[in-house]
Amino acid sequence: MAVPATPGKPRQPSLSQLRAFAAVAEHLHFRDAAAAIGMSQPALSGAVAALEETLGVQLLERTTRKVLLSPAGERLAARARTVLEAVGELMEEAEAARAPFTGVLRLGVIPTVAPYLLPTVLRLVHQHYPDLDLQVYEEQTASLLDGLAHGRLDLLLLAVPLGAPGVVELPLFDEDFVLVMPQDHWLGGRSDIPRDALRELDLLLLDEGHCLRDQALDICREAGRTEGAPVTTSAAGLATLVQLVAGGLGVTLLPRTALRVETGRGDHLTTGWFADPAPSRRIALAMRAGAARAEEFETFASALRDALRPLPVRITS
Repeated sequence: MAVPATPGKPRQPSLSQLRAFAAVAEHLHFRDAAAAIGMSQPALSGAVAALEETLGVQLLERTTRKVLLSPAGERLAARARTVLEAVGELMEEAEAARAPFTGVLRLGVIPTVAPYLLPTVLRLVHQHYPDLDLQVYEEQTASLLDGLAHGRLDLLLLAVPLGAPGVVELPLFDEDFVLVMPQDHWLGGRSDIPRDALRELDLLLLDEGHCLRDQALDICREAGRTEGAPVTTSAAGLATLVQLVAGGLGVTLLPRTALRVETGRGDHLTTGWFADPAPSRRIALAMRAGAARAEEFETFASALRDALRPLPVRITS
């Protein structure tokens, strides 16, 4: 016999009703079911009856000796268990989300930082945040900022300042630029190169879109380099750029964190250091203003500053 649903606004079954029904469906005994979920037998019976009324179907066949599932009860018992399992998973996920440094962290990194800082970042995460699922995306600055704004990325590692609204920068360090030249270049080995030496050199830079190219051009403009002075743009990455320098096609500027890796690829290079104050860039983490994980990201930035101290950089406070 079907139990008629109460007319009017449709009602939703409660979790306690579903839990009571699932327990009875498992034990087929009211006393045992009530004990299993810590509910009094009258309360459990009332919860099942209320569920039947809400759904408008009879779930159980009650006799003086036993409890049986009706055909509808057989079908709906599996659904009830699925709902309860999903709610349990939801609560577990919420508990995990409340814990810092768990779940997924989507980190965007610019190409002129990724090869040189990621080993330190990955080591930090592995040693101190083993429950963090770090996913890394190497892209140019404009793409990273778009990903941050639209929620595709959570945190960025890149050169600043960005001048982007709604973005909070967490500075990590400053690093000097070094002049990289062919082995026999007349400025090779010097530690007091004036910036104005950049005015007439054959300068090799990265392709359009790389922030390092823009920074290098800014340095050149500050040094008084004219717009007409030759700049050869031939490389999509620093490795190719350095090989072009080794081949005698010009000179380039490298950040210090890239120097050991890139100049170690060949024997036909020399370096020169600028007189103080040397041209430099600042590297930072960047997050959305008001990010839900802002406190976690600030803690991560602090830990990363400590991890980066062995590198040839000036850590920011």
